[in-house]
Amino acid sequence: MPSLQEDEETLRRLQRLGNQVVERIKEGENPYFERPVRSRSNVEFDNKEKRLKLGDSRSKRYFMNIGHARKFMQTMLVASKCKELIEEGRTASIRELYYQLKHTIPGLNENTLEDQDESNPVVVDLETALDSLREHLHLKADAKGALFGPIVIEDEGDVIDCLKLGKSGLHVPSIVDDYNIVEHDADYILVVETGAMADRLVEEDFHKKENAIVISAGGQPSRGVRRLTNILHNRLDLPVYVFTDGDPYGYYIYSVITAGSMNLAFESNRLATPDANLIGMTMSDIEEYGLESVTEKLKGKHPDKSGGPTKDYKRAHDMLKYEWFQNKEWQNELETMIERGVRVEQQALATNNLQFVAETYLPEKIKRGKFLP
Repeated sequence: MPSLQEDEETLRRLQRLGNQVVERIKEGENPYFERPVRSRSNVEFDNKEKRLKLGDSRSKRYFMNIGHARKFMQTMLVASKCKELIEEGRTASIRELYYQLKHTIPGLNENTLEDQDESNPVVVDLETALDSLREHLHLKADAKGALFGPIVIEDEGDVIDCLKLGKSGLHVPSIVDDYNIVEHDADYILVVETGAMADRLVEEDFHKKENAIVISAGGQPSRGVRRLTNILHNRLDLPVYVFTDGDPYGYYIYSVITAGSMNLAFESNRLATPDANLIGMTMSDIEEYGLESVTEKLKGKHPDKSGGPTKDYKRAHDMLKYEWFQNKEWQNELETMIERGVRVEQQALATNNLQFVAETYLPEKIKRGKFLP
């Protein structure tokens, strides 16, 4: 939970937003609120900090504008509910927020919200408009991901030894900033794309034998997973390795962890870990570990076909242009993937044996320092 001081500051920002809207109405003006533009055109890569950040462009959302009115109304609803949550000392999930605000507007055959795909972006708009965070608005997402390894964490008075949580691990909540690290005996942090691979590593006692903090992302990493990775790296000064499938989606997951995402560029200083390295899977793994017979074809259309690349090929081509991938290692990796038209999954390592990934592949790569930057 945010501190009392943080709650007071967030309330002040919410009240200022509301007062500005009311004053404009009283003065006969078209009420509006201002927020940073979150489109790709206003996102830039900071070469010094090695992370994405939001630019200075701003836009206004007006009530008396047919293209803005619905979003304006939704934003005021979300802001009002967040003010209520803070004053009551309660926290709601973004799913609960959606259901609390969804209703039919009296006198109209119109719902305030049709689905959660409408309310989620409004929450992000409010974060940027207030220069605040979802957590400070007393909102959270469902827990996603899990942590395993030699670390003891204190959470609101409860002391949790993560080595004693068995195969379930510590579920990573949306809000992790209030975690207090009591002690640890870890040599590095390993973020794993799939839950299945994390389960494999835990079953082989990889986290115990290698003194590793293993974080299961469960696919595209949540804010909680990304923030926890950032916190552990900065507080413990431990290296971070990211273990994904060798495909454009896996490499995009690595990109989000290391540089941040376009949609959440305003939070990159909290969520991105620029020092992270990709440990695998890579195209060179295919020959080195005898995986030629267990690769999969990239999805979509190859760029040499008419109409341009699609699906996996398009994402790989887009990543070739990312500023943080403008080094010979990543350019070669992506170009090789496109040329071969193949991808290789983490689970392909099981073609050797089930324990191969924990006993050979990962320890060997870490010992040799064989990573993609």
